[in-house]
Amino acid sequence: MPYRAPTGDYEFIFSQLINLDQVSQTEKFADVDSDTVSAILTEAGKMSEEVLYPTLRNGDLTPAVLENGKVRSSPGFAEAFSAIGDGGWISTSADPEFGGMGLPFTVTMAVNEMMASANLALQLNPLLTQGHIEALEAHATEELKQTYLPKLNSGAWNGTMNLTEPQAGSDVGALSTKAERNDDGTYAITGQKIFITWGDSDFAENVVHLVLARLPDGGKGTKGISLFVVPRNIPDENGEPGVANSLKVVSLEHKMGIHGSPTAVMQYDGATGWLVGEEHDGMKCMFTMMNNARLNVGGQGVGVAEAAYQHALAYALDRKQGPTPLGNGTIVDHADVRRMLATMKAETFASRAIALESALAIDMGNATGEKAWKARAAFLTPIAKAFGTDTGIKVADLGIQVHGGMGFIEETGAAQYARDVRITSIYEGTNGIQSMDLVARKLMDGGEAAYALIEEIENFAESARATRPNMAEMVWQASETLREATEWMVKQGDLNERFAGCVPFLNGFARILGAHFHLKAACAEDGEGPRTKLARFYIKRLLPEHAGLLAHATQGAKELYDLGIDDLSA
Repeated sequence: MPYRAPTGDYEFIFSQLINLDQVSQTEKFADVDSDTVSAILTEAGKMSEEVLYPTLRNGDLTPAVLENGKVRSSPGFAEAFSAIGDGGWISTSADPEFGGMGLPFTVTMAVNEMMASANLALQLNPLLTQGHIEALEAHATEELKQTYLPKLNSGAWNGTMNLTEPQAGSDVGALSTKAERNDDGTYAITGQKIFITWGDSDFAENVVHLVLARLPDGGKGTKGISLFVVPRNIPDENGEPGVANSLKVVSLEHKMGIHGSPTAVMQYDGATGWLVGEEHDGMKCMFTMMNNARLNVGGQGVGVAEAAYQHALAYALDRKQGPTPLGNGTIVDHADVRRMLATMKAETFASRAIALESALAIDMGNATGEKAWKARAAFLTPIAKAFGTDTGIKVADLGIQVHGGMGFIEETGAAQYARDVRITSIYEGTNGIQSMDLVARKLMDGGEAAYALIEEIENFAESARATRPNMAEMVWQASETLREATEWMVKQGDLNERFAGCVPFLNGFARILGAHFHLKAACAEDGEGPRTKLARFYIKRLLPEHAGLLAHATQGAKELYDLGIDDLSA
């Protein structure tokens, strides 16, 4: 069975769970109505199904390669990317002044998820370009905007993000790339960057790098870093790609997955760059790009989960193996296979709802400027990123298991989903770092944003007792346990006590949020429909995991450090 875009799920979540209409009621998005959103989803889904998905295996079997200093893309990628650019799917949320559609980020999240389902390796290209566009819109000079944004929005030029160096991964402040001021107002950038996604391609007229570097008078750590736009080809007086800049792709990494996405080692040898934002304020500018990119990566996890689930379901409906309880003859009748498929579907729905709720909060924060919306978006983002990507990994792994021995055979395609999605829990901030951020910076308000969410979950559970009493009671009780765990976190003055349990705390929070959205889905339909049945599965079988997760989260750090190096080595 080929991939089918779950447009109905997006529309259900928009209308019944997160109320996208409230975005349309703001002045910023007043022109965006449900008919427009439906048309956008339909067209993006069709493009993902018919154009991107057929290239998925090409990227895995015929990876991008570096030949004579030039990157050669996988077969069909150039044509598929052209469809992305021509359709306007890069610039869905970009400023209309520079060629964007100006749509809510929530809609862009759904479009990006479909593209990630169809071909994650290729979707990484527009995703990075979208972040690039956002950073330039927020921080670049008018001249830079006029030069770069129309080209990036159209897909003629691609954008990248250059943070990591061999000695500076998560510790960005340890970077050594240098910037020196030139007499003409430009800067000379010298250094090496690694893990640069889509560092080059053979279908882009130009590749534009956002590079973090330190000026001679930049202080130590992240506060002394500046951000520069460094194009592969320096634009001429007409804004077209001119002479080659002093940079090159040194090599491409050989990776576990996403083979069609060239991950480059970049060398800058006095390359010409232009400052974005203020000197020594580069991290602020880069975080504009990174924050939404983190949420989009959560959406990548959801997208791969959807594709892996569809792939496994098709196999289970076709594969015959032994006598089955319902007599249909295929393995979908077996209880354990049914358990795996139900888990895959329920987890994918929960993580999708959380991601779209996070995106909605970003839109509402941007449209209204209200502090509460911005706090909600900030709190939900690390949860959506970590839970979405963990879900992608879990569901892809279950997909292999549903296939049995054939899942271990590359020809079935099941293993590619697991290999491709594995990186999502690592890049754009590992899930451990997301969890540390959640219990540290995101609880600096004394837990206000967290408690607001918990209150919302409990209030809805109270209202749901009339129609879904058993499920509502379980969700309400779980939220009380979450409240207690949050109180424990807030009381810990030593952040390392929080960090020791940050991952299970995030996962416990996500598990309960997922139950909340499943309960809302059940309450949105009459009788015993498919959403109610799926909600009952999630709440009765998966929600109970929250108790163990939150018990783990509140144990502190002592037992971790009681295990010394000698104990770990024994």
